[in-house]
Order: sequence, then structure tokens, then C-alpha cells
Amino acid sequence: MWLGADVDYRRAWDLQRRIAAERAAGVIPDTLLLLEHAPVYTAGPRAPMEHVVGELGAPLVQTDRGGQVTYHGPGQLVGYPIIDLAAKGLGARAYVRGLEAALAEALAEFGAAAHTEDGLTGVWTARGKIAAIGVKISRGVSLHGFALNVTTNLAAYAPIVPCGIVDRPVTTMTQVLRDVGAMAAPGMSEVRGSVALAIGRQLGITWSQIPATEEL
Repeated sequence: MWLGADVDYRRAWDLQRRIAAERAAGVIPDTLLLLEHAPVYTAGPRAPMEHVVGELGAPLVQTDRGGQVTYHGPGQLVGYPIIDLAAKGLGARAYVRGLEAALAEALAEFGAAAHTEDGLTGVWTARGKIAAIGVKISRGVSLHGFALNVTTNLAAYAPIVPCGIVDRPVTTMTQVLRDVGAMAAPGMSEVRGSVALAIGRQLGITWSQIPATEEL
């Protein structure tokens, strides 16, 4: 389900929790929320605040996902798969590896070579990290998810140590595709379609849409 751009983080988080409760109760099928957030920084419960190294140009929200400090904003595809992992026999590690594989697969469709790295979560390219992943599992159901930089303004990462990694840069599809001769990144609608299909293939899901319960 596409929620649109400029989506407030807290409102999307509330929606996730409502949908996850319904999924845990068996009321609805597995659901994928896709969106672009209004500019926001988020931090997991164990994120060191010394990883905020400059003045933030957007709010900082303490959240309950795994991972450390990161940025969300325009030009970044954020996905929240709300999946009954227990029903699929998937643990957290296998689930995260499935998301990583799906994002790398979708990137390859656009000519962007991507890979995973031992000991690090997320999706990587020769230029740096292109997608971050941070999840929570409650009652066997997944919340939170991934953030893929499509045309993201990378200056927004300057005030933080993204995901706690000090020696690796972040990048975008725009940069990676420019390196292979592409004039521009594909449109967000193309990217989100490819990503949704790739996640479905990796996890064995045919997505069903449900209506949003409020204006986001």
C-alpha cells in the first residue's frame, strides 16, 4: 500500500502498530506499507546519542526498531512489511536476509550492482550503503523495515553517524547509476513496484492492499 510522500513518522508508526495487531489476530493478510517520510531522524533503543555529531535539521524520534541513528526523508523509499513471520517459520535473521536479498535484486533490475556484507546489516554498493534495515518482531509479526536511498539528499546524513558506522559512506541510486552511465535514477513509482515484487518473491507473499484508516 502506497501511503504517499511527506508522511509524518509518528503517524506511520501508529498505523503500523494497528495493522500489526490486526495481522497477529489473523484479521488481515500480510501487508506492505510504502512511503516517503517527511524529514526525520530516528534512533533505536540502544543508539548512542554521541552518534549525533551536529545540529539536526529535523526532529529526532526515539523508536523501538533495531539499529542506531539514521535519517528518513524525501527521495528515500521506506518500506514497512507487516508479516506473520511465525506462520512462515521465519526468524529475525532469515527475515532480514530476505529483505536484503530482495532489495539487491530490485536494484539489479535498474543496473545498480548491490550486495550484502558479512557482519553488517543493509545493502551495499561500491559507493557505500544504499539501504538500511531495522526491524522489530512482536507476537511473531514484523514491524518497521527498510529505507532505500533513491534520490535522497545525502547532506542530511552529515549531523549523524549513520547506523553507527563511522568508516563507510552512504549513497543513492542516483550516484550508483551515474557511475554506470545512467542519466538519472528511475522514478519512485518504478522503484517501489520493483521492490514490492522482489520482496514478495523472496518471502513467498502476494501482497494484499488494505485501506488506510486515516489521512496520512
